[in-house]
Amino acid sequence: MDIEKNIFELRERLKYIQDIFGFKENDNVVLLGAKLQELTDALPGLDAAEQVRQLTSLEDLFAFLEKKLERQLSPMDRVRIVRHPQRISLKDILEHVYDNFTEIGGQDEYSVDPSMLIARAYITRKVGNKVHNQSVMVIGQEKGHGQEFRNGGSVKPWGNAKALHYMKVAEMENIPIHAYVNTPGAFPVEDYPGAAQQIARNIYEMAGLRVPVIAIFSEGGSGGAEAIGLADVRLMLSHGYYSVISPEGAAAIEGRIKPGQKAPTELMENCAKRLKITAKDNLSLGFIDRIIQEPVLGARTEHFDFFRSLRQEVINATDEIILNVRGMNYFRAKAIMRQKKSPRVNAENIFVRWKLGGPARERLLWKRYQRFMAMSRHAFLDRRPVGRKCMEFGLDLGWSVYSFFKYDFWRKHQKKVSNLAEDVGAEFQVVFDKCLAPARRLKAVFSRTNDEPNGNNQCQLTQLSPWEKRESDQQQGYISPQARKDRAVSCPNALVHGCMDMWAPDLFGEWAGVCIHCGHHFPMEYDWYVHNVFDPQSVREFNAQMEAINPLGYDGFDLKLEEAKRKNGLKSACRTFEARINGLKVVIAMLIAGFRGGTVGAAEGEKFIRAVERARKKRFPLLAYTHGTAGIRIQEGTCGVIQMPRCTMAVRRYLEDGGLYLVVYDTNSYAGPVASFLGCSPYQFAIRSSRIGFAGPGVIQETTGMPMPPHYHSAYQALARGHIQGVWDRREMRKNVYQALLTVGGRNLYYR
Repeated sequence: MDIEKNIFELRERLKYIQDIFGFKENDNVVLLGAKLQELTDALPGLDAAEQVRQLTSLEDLFAFLEKKLERQLSPMDRVRIVRHPQRISLKDILEHVYDNFTEIGGQDEYSVDPSMLIARAYITRKVGNKVHNQSVMVIGQEKGHGQEFRNGGSVKPWGNAKALHYMKVAEMENIPIHAYVNTPGAFPVEDYPGAAQQIARNIYEMAGLRVPVIAIFSEGGSGGAEAIGLADVRLMLSHGYYSVISPEGAAAIEGRIKPGQKAPTELMENCAKRLKITAKDNLSLGFIDRIIQEPVLGARTEHFDFFRSLRQEVINATDEIILNVRGMNYFRAKAIMRQKKSPRVNAENIFVRWKLGGPARERLLWKRYQRFMAMSRHAFLDRRPVGRKCMEFGLDLGWSVYSFFKYDFWRKHQKKVSNLAEDVGAEFQVVFDKCLAPARRLKAVFSRTNDEPNGNNQCQLTQLSPWEKRESDQQQGYISPQARKDRAVSCPNALVHGCMDMWAPDLFGEWAGVCIHCGHHFPMEYDWYVHNVFDPQSVREFNAQMEAINPLGYDGFDLKLEEAKRKNGLKSACRTFEARINGLKVVIAMLIAGFRGGTVGAAEGEKFIRAVERARKKRFPLLAYTHGTAGIRIQEGTCGVIQMPRCTMAVRRYLEDGGLYLVVYDTNSYAGPVASFLGCSPYQFAIRSSRIGFAGPGVIQETTGMPMPPHYHSAYQALARGHIQGVWDRREMRKNVYQALLTVGGRNLYYR
């Protein structure tokens, strides 16, 4: 026995345990340290046999106390485990789980991004005497083992863009995707293609991938996890975590920690517990399918048995997806179910071809959609009476039947007939024009000889045009409460542009909160838009009784919710309604900044999804107006973050059915909604006062250490980066929305 080597390994094990529990006063950790030091001091005076005996005894003590410490792990301890440099990395998984692989892409920042590893790999399965090499695309965040250049697995926008590119390659080649999620969160920069915009694009495209996707979570931090985490089967390592925000970030928000300061350890521990981030929590909430058991205190590179079990799990998961959407699968499906219950059974003994045909691919997409739509249904309150629910269900069913016959059945054939008639008419028009050409030339010659000055035209050129009452001159239907204050208001740009002070009744009344000197937009209530953008008496709200609740039992959050409901007279941060703009029917989903910062939770996500479904069934355009959003509601944990893929999938289905989806941003629009169901719209616009991005300036500085320029998130910067397609003046929003509805949709204009 190599005594020195074994002592070194025990020291490494002790250091690992101290890294996880060291700041706590744990008697077991103290005992291990004392016993190891005692043996080290006594070794020179012991004979070889006694050295081996005492070393073996100490190793047994380590194993016993490690199991005891395993049962004492807190959620924050698990966070420290997944972030530890000794934790298995994606390269370790590629070397031990797959039979061969080739890493794809370069190593510099702008080719792949070292934090995102992409590899083409295969798994070899021997069934009988035949060997099958089954290809997969492996994509995941790579932290390495203390390699700083990998940025701790925090991926930059171009890394997520490259991941999406190779997901599409996998779809083209009809091979499964294995996505390993191991990130504290995406790197919050808006440099092209932009963190928020790229994550939104990834989620949107993953919703439509026609190949099996398996996600394995180790560290799943918010939007960075969702960028590659939308999958048909979601597995999670037993020591991993999946959360809307890191415990440190939640503690900084809860404790109102100033930039440069650190949140107390006790507060971080408390937030990690309340957010329900562990594998068992996420399994009970329904956001993952299975837990992969790890060795005591987490999987490290020397745990070869764990790699074998991980290989079995990913093979089983891939087989399960394939057999669920393909025929001829009864006996193999039963065998795979037995394998999931009995880890001793070898998953590689049953051959399943990892290729899907056309019908199976469509079934795969439908099952994926249904799976995510069923998530988080428990996390909001629907106070509609039973009679109202039945009536609305009947109306939805009626609209579905009506739309099918009008648009999918009758109009499909009607369009063929009308297209043929147009082509025939165009052909006759050419012949008709050719025949009448000589007569037109003769008429033109005679008309020139008899021409006299046209007094009518002269009058039109020399006289003023008659005054017509414009729509903007009509009395507004809503006046801001700020207009009732008899005071002068100074523009924040007065020192730069020399703006004069303005009287509040004028500024917030006739001028709609816009400085008439420089165009600065003062904040306005969401009611202003409801009453001044849409036709009078046309707004009809629906699903108003769906209410935000406290699904995780987060301490103190019930009182905060009640205060927000009482203050705003709303039950959630989302209002959904139908309205008209110059007679055109539109479905609107509005996020309201006054209710908990416009944050999105389960109730808001469900209301948004139902608004999208309503627009799809009625064949109406969909307008998402963001009066302001601070992101996903952290107090709802994963119930909130799962709304990112859920809402995006609903939007994708709507767009693929031919819908027109517009997004208009106002005030502060950040984080999850912008990085998913808002950011995936092909037509995004912003009111001039908007600030748009993945994270606010304070969060970026705290995360990256880089101070942000003052106008980094302004609407014009977002326009320059290609995030939005236009910047609007608030006073012209009604006209611009109407213009957009008439022009940008093309074939997607339902109301035509």
